[in-house]
Amino acid sequence: MKAVAEPRASLFARESGLCDRVDYRLMETPEEKDCIYLMRYKAYLHGGVTAPSESQRVSDRYDDAPNAWVFGIYVDGELCSSLRLNVLTSECRISGTADLFADVLHPRLDQGEVFIDPLRFAADPEKARQFPELPYLTVRLAYMACEHFNADTGLALVRAEHQAFYRRVFMHEVIAEPRSFPGFLPKVALMASDFRARREQVLARFPIMHSSAFERRMLFQRDRHSFQDAVISTFEPASIAPSS
Repeated sequence: MKAVAEPRASLFARESGLCDRVDYRLMETPEEKDCIYLMRYKAYLHGGVTAPSESQRVSDRYDDAPNAWVFGIYVDGELCSSLRLNVLTSECRISGTADLFADVLHPRLDQGEVFIDPLRFAADPEKARQFPELPYLTVRLAYMACEHFNADTGLALVRAEHQAFYRRVFMHEVIAEPRSFPGFLPKVALMASDFRARREQVLARFPIMHSSAFERRMLFQRDRHSFQDAVISTFEPASIAPSS
């Protein structure tokens, strides 16, 4: 993820009208997910964070977990970036971050905390150059998930050069030192922030993180996830394109 020099960069998407051209799509079929796995591979290889492979795909078992949402972010109908979200509760703890930092996270899950774990951020290298707002529009999904699932904490696995971005946008702090993540060459630290404590500050500084209850329902509500009812507290009656 490319860090941006000024927080106001997050507003450019609205000022330029880019938000009206963005579509968040939940990728569910094998064909849809394969497009994501290929883009991940190209992005990670371009960034020097994964080794060449014959399959030219990057995926793992967490992509098909019952608590996983894999999204493609489209601009003008073209796939530009992707993010996977895993919702972690005491009943469902499946995620790469929960496994890598089990000693840190599992005791908190035992106490009933709910985490949003965004992983596998990937952006098409050419599209990332074309749309500098793309990192904000992509990680916005994680912020909406925190709201929708009534999460206590937002997580992030972050390599050293990207930590400033997460501190600036989400006010994340490092809560565990870097470790090696399977298939990812740089070590990654565990960062986190208290969603409710930081929510108003983040929204004031980055209005692009605002969303409607309807938009969140369209993105995240799925009947087959039985744990969901226990996580969500309320729905406000209220497009998948970012709301104003």
